[in-house]
Amino acid sequence: MVKPPFTPSANFTALPRAPLSLIQNPVAWLKAFWRFSRPHTIIGTSLSVLGLFAVAWAAQYPIGSWPGTLPVWQAIAALLLTWLACLCGNVYIVGLNQVEDVEIDRINKPHLPIAAGDFSRSQAVFLVAIAGTSAVGLALLSQSLYLLATIWISLAIGTAYSLPPIRLKRFPLWASICILSVRGAVVNLGIFLHARSQLGQQPTVPARVWVLTLFILIFSFVIAIFKDIPDIEGDRRYNITTFSVQLGQTAVFNLARWVLTGCYLGLIVAAVFLPEVNRPVLILSHAAGIAYFWYLSRRVAIKPAASEAGLSYPAFYQFIWKLFFVEYLIFPAACLLA
Repeated sequence: MVKPPFTPSANFTALPRAPLSLIQNPVAWLKAFWRFSRPHTIIGTSLSVLGLFAVAWAAQYPIGSWPGTLPVWQAIAALLLTWLACLCGNVYIVGLNQVEDVEIDRINKPHLPIAAGDFSRSQAVFLVAIAGTSAVGLALLSQSLYLLATIWISLAIGTAYSLPPIRLKRFPLWASICILSVRGAVVNLGIFLHARSQLGQQPTVPARVWVLTLFILIFSFVIAIFKDIPDIEGDRRYNITTFSVQLGQTAVFNLARWVLTGCYLGLIVAAVFLPEVNRPVLILSHAAGIAYFWYLSRRVAIKPAASEAGLSYPAFYQFIWKLFFVEYLIFPAACLLA
């Protein structure tokens, strides 16, 4: 019997136990909220903001210098305000996805707070609304059109990705475009231009930032398709047509592996010609990163039943995110050391 398309309001059933209360169970509630915020995305957002501010800083000031025209507190305040706004936007996007995917998450990700019963749907909706409102409010407080545009565009794409009737996550190509456009183009270009404006620089995008943006665009596409590989059962059951559902887990795994390899090799080649970067840092670090990636990818068990024979897929997926994280440390370092 074919199951009907997923509609949250129709399929959401009463949870088997009472949801957590912040007042009665503060520690457990905060732990659930941490899971609700999807920690790997929080770390990625934090490092991207810090890294892009560092790249903007390196464009004008050498290591250890501080421009006399820019007060210390002003630069730190701009960084903190940007970081908080982006974190709130992050929670809105991942939270909305969980609100709309309760039944799917009970199959694919039963540890998430709504699926596990730690949060009720109404609690989650409230948290999502607070996060979205806070993101926009903080962007307005910054008085920066670049940050405001970054937040608005990110929230709009995140909403279209998860919320019916658009719900672009049903379509593998559009789902990938949503993820790579936010993580790649919107965040990198928007936050970099915002950082330059806050540091008193002209809002222009140099060649090295275009290279970083293209690298993150492709990397985000890889993350998008790696993400869906283990979720094939729940996605197929609720008519979410991912690349893994269409092509099979092994084929998509191999595709993602070669796309990421091309991404790394492309940056290594670009580093040879890229001005205002430390070329040895970029070339050696990325060569080591892709080599270790291939070593782990040959040991990973795509299916949970085979995890005892090699590296588990969740551990391998977390390694992919670590590669993503470290890019926002390596690339700014290469710019600062130029």
